[in-house]
Amino acid sequence: MTNVRTPEPPRPPREPRRLRARDALVAIGVAALVLVLVEGPSIKNSGERMEDGLWRTVVLAVGEPADAIGDVIPLPEIGDELTGWLSPGDDSGGPGSFEAVAQEDGATGGRLSPITPDYFDPRAIGEDPPEPRELDTVLVTGDSLSMPLDAEIAQQLEGEDIEVIRDPQVGTGISAAQVGDWGSISVRQTREEEPDAVVIFIGANEGFPMPEPGGGDVQCCGSDWAAVYATRVRRMMDTYRQGGEARVYWLTLPAPRDEDRQEIARVVNEAIAVAAQPYRVHVRLLDMGSLFTPGGDYRDSMEIDGEDTIVRESDGVHLNGEGAELAAETVLDALEDDFGD
Repeated sequence: MTNVRTPEPPRPPREPRRLRARDALVAIGVAALVLVLVEGPSIKNSGERMEDGLWRTVVLAVGEPADAIGDVIPLPEIGDELTGWLSPGDDSGGPGSFEAVAQEDGATGGRLSPITPDYFDPRAIGEDPPEPRELDTVLVTGDSLSMPLDAEIAQQLEGEDIEVIRDPQVGTGISAAQVGDWGSISVRQTREEEPDAVVIFIGANEGFPMPEPGGGDVQCCGSDWAAVYATRVRRMMDTYRQGGEARVYWLTLPAPRDEDRQEIARVVNEAIAVAAQPYRVHVRLLDMGSLFTPGGDYRDSMEIDGEDTIVRESDGVHLNGEGAELAAETVLDALEDDFGD
């Protein structure tokens, strides 16, 4: 007789595990803890940007200790490493990357000049400017606009044991190199005088065509002309600052009376501002436009010490004695800021 094996009865289905409220709270707590540890700095930063109040206090109460833990256990950095593969594309080190460009030609890639610390006015970012050398010699130069400014500065510095060198180049212009090449003039002046400070006021004779890099001449006063002019001004500024040992005080142009000259002055001032960008540590732009012609509106006179006073010459371009005295005060204030005790 064959033995027949009795089949085992089917096992009852396993009851699904039921999560208790306690388990849910534990899971939420663990997730919150991980989030706090990983995003602690972000939580702290968010709290610091909130307005004063209860919620700011609560957020900082969580974010500050989490940020402190993050300094010891750099979980955000670890998370970035572990999840880096999730990026849809790896652009690091590819064409155009900072690293690749830096390797092509120093730090510039042959196309873009690097930003140097000289671009930043230390005072604008809460730092003390570098100490200049002792002020013994001030060079006041430019075209006819620098007269009688040079005499006013010399008079006001008389008795200060400071030599003021007055070297106006009447009839010259930065765009009129055939009359006097300011590239050469600035080199000669710095070599002969080695001034500690250079005050320059120029622009009465601008607007001439200038050679452009591709050949031919560029006419005033579009952006191409402004670019060539700014390049010449930047070269002069670099010469005058003498490697950062000297300070340069460049006076911008107040609006002249003639409308055609106003257009030239406006472009010249913009070119000066662009030219000075790499040398904000050493070059100060003194705004004569805001002082004498606010809003670009020409005026012959202005109020000084409660009285209406004529400050321009009859040609509508130059400053007269009273105007030069006022400009000289602006220059001396700037000198005091840099060289004063």
